[in-house]
Amino acid sequence: MLNVIDYVPGDTILHRLNPVTKLTLAASIIAATFLADGYAALIGLLLLTLLLGAYAGSASRLFSLVKVLVPVSALMLVLQLAFVRHGEVLWLFITTDGLVSGTKACLRLVGVALPLVLMLTVTKTTDLANACVEKLHVPYPLAFTFTTALRFVPVFTQEMNAIMEAQTARGVAFDTKNPLKKLMLMLPVCVPLLVTSVGKTDATALAAEQRGFYLRTRASSYRRYPFCARDAAAALVCVALIAGGIAL
Repeated sequence: MLNVIDYVPGDTILHRLNPVTKLTLAASIIAATFLADGYAALIGLLLLTLLLGAYAGSASRLFSLVKVLVPVSALMLVLQLAFVRHGEVLWLFITTDGLVSGTKACLRLVGVALPLVLMLTVTKTTDLANACVEKLHVPYPLAFTFTTALRFVPVFTQEMNAIMEAQTARGVAFDTKNPLKKLMLMLPVCVPLLVTSVGKTDATALAAEQRGFYLRTRASSYRRYPFCARDAAAALVCVALIAGGIAL
C-alpha cells in the first residue's frame, strides 16, 4: 500500500536538486504562505505547489492529502466564522471579517502542508538525512530519528489497517457514521498498535547499535551532495517567493 510521503522515482529537475535545496524550497513556499495576505498570493502559491507536484509525478499524492485536509479546513472555517465577530453581518453569525479570516486560514492550512509532502515525495529519506548532516551540520542522531519516524509512518498505517481488519472479522463495525462511536471503537485499537510500535522501535534501536550507530560522523557517508547551478537558481526562486509573500 502506497503512502502519501513515499518516494516517487523520477528524473526531473526537482528530483536532481540537492536535498537541502529541496528542503529550502519547501520552507520558502511555507514562509511565503504565512507572509502573504492576499487571496491572489495564497491561491498562486497553492497552484505553484500543485504544478510542481504534477511536474514531478506526485500530483496524486498531493490531491490525496488535500482530500484529508478538506474536513479539517471546513472545521477551521466554522470556528473562524463563529469566533470572529468583527465586520458586517452577512447572515446569522457570519461576518465579513470572519469569512475572510476563515477562508485565508483554510488556504494557509493546505498551502503549508503540501510543500513538505512534495519535498518528501521527490527525495529519498536517506539522502535527506545525509545531506542535512553534511551541509547543515545537523547531528546524525537527530537526522536519523527524523527519517526513521518518516519510515515508520507507512508501517504503522499498515499495522493499524491489519488490526482493524482483524476486529472487523470479529464483528466490530468500524464503518459507522457516528464520529463519537467511531472514536470509541478506535481507542481499543491503539493498545495493540502501541505494543507493536514499541517492539519495532526496540528492535530498530538494537539493530542500529550493532551496526555502530554511535560511531557515525559527518564524514562517514560515502556519498557527497555538492551544490550546482540549478541549486543556485532554486535559491533565487526561494528569495523571490519570500519577497513576493511579503509584498503581496
